[in-house]
Amino acid sequence: MSTTPTPPPECPAHAAATAGGLHRLHGAEAQADPLALYEKLRAEHGPVAPVLVSGDLPAWLVLGHRENLDVARTSSRFARDPRGWRDMREGRVPADTPLGPMVSWVPVCNFTDGPVHERLRAAVVESLERFDKRGIRRYVTRFANQLVDQIAGEGYADLVPAFSDQLPMLVMTQLVGAPDEHGPLLVNAARDMLQGTETALQSDRYVTATLEALVVERKARPVRDLASWLIEHPANLSDTEVLMHLRVVLIAAYETTANLIANTLRTVLTDPRFRASLSGGHMTLPDALEQVLWDDPPINTIIGRWATGDTLLGGQQVKAGDMILLGLAAGNADPQIRPDPEASVRGNRSHLAFSSGPHECPGQDIGRAIADTGIEVLLDRLPDLQLAVDASELQWRGTLMSRHLLSLPVRFAPRSAPNAEPQVEQPAGHPEHPEHPEHVFVPPQPTAAPVVPGRRRRAVSWWRRLLGIG
Repeated sequence: MSTTPTPPPECPAHAAATAGGLHRLHGAEAQADPLALYEKLRAEHGPVAPVLVSGDLPAWLVLGHRENLDVARTSSRFARDPRGWRDMREGRVPADTPLGPMVSWVPVCNFTDGPVHERLRAAVVESLERFDKRGIRRYVTRFANQLVDQIAGEGYADLVPAFSDQLPMLVMTQLVGAPDEHGPLLVNAARDMLQGTETALQSDRYVTATLEALVVERKARPVRDLASWLIEHPANLSDTEVLMHLRVVLIAAYETTANLIANTLRTVLTDPRFRASLSGGHMTLPDALEQVLWDDPPINTIIGRWATGDTLLGGQQVKAGDMILLGLAAGNADPQIRPDPEASVRGNRSHLAFSSGPHECPGQDIGRAIADTGIEVLLDRLPDLQLAVDASELQWRGTLMSRHLLSLPVRFAPRSAPNAEPQVEQPAGHPEHPEHPEHVFVPPQPTAAPVVPGRRRRAVSWWRRLLGIG
């Protein structure tokens, strides 16, 4: 694990990283090497550290694995409803805070507790469980092959924009219920929103308008998709609740699964020990995903929880209304449970990558299926993938919640697309979506992918061919 030297107190870099002696979770230090910052905080404060978030607002970052579980599983002490945030109630949070999407209450299950949460979450979980897992993998295979078809003849690609950023949204668009043509547009809009560009608000309106139109359509013509199942669920969700949950599922699945795919591919391409374990048959691809979920989880930090009363947490005196941040990456690296960070964690799913307790990610198995199947297709089709730059040149975009790999350039032997196979058909009763109003912002559409998936080859295990031993 890399470390960042601490500048002397009089150094301007020190002032930029701290305020009043507290480390900022926004700014250069946190973005450059968040894991090093977490270890610095652990050394200074123990399993729970006082920190500053955007606007230099105070919060507690939970670094210990046990303490993370305590917070995540005890909603009576640490509520999920952001309206309990004391700084918000007392007017210290600016209206234009970058934290807005994470601290502005809307009627979704991840902002509620108790009976209301149980009603909303049941609708989401039970609707997601209705998907046929084999059907999900067929969608992933279809779209992964289409994405590979776009790059196979070039011999070079950047796997972040060409693959990991595209695949999750293309699949989730199908599961949510929107037709194919909205997949690439929603990919661009979601990325634009999450990066906070000048057109982020327009992209936000596009996503909302797309889902609003979908809800109207599915109320009139229900089919076998998430939108229809949420509408018809016995929990009797309002139109707003259906819309908000479709949005949460779509955006959360996109960001976390895109990061998981990129992080796993980076590890396969850069870590000799990882590749050796795969080539020797000591690790399967699902095992590899779990190792990455331990070492490089797709979400570093979750905002948040809010203390319902004065309480003691990890030796720190937490006051009612304080913001609590779940440190998922820090908890995974807690030396109390991982004294040797290099040791294999094969078969151990006690990581915090999907949180825990009543708000544990309900779509984690779908995310795993997208990542697992998508990576398998990519490496089956392009088994000679090699990183095209030195690993030290890779860069990330850091935010309070996650690190997103900006680029993963690879090279491989150019190859033509395999013989065509019949296109996977839409499920019965899956009508085309009506056109959206002209005033709705539509992000630039990427080059259209071929609609015919490639034929997969399975004569030799993909990791053996990747390593040239098959």
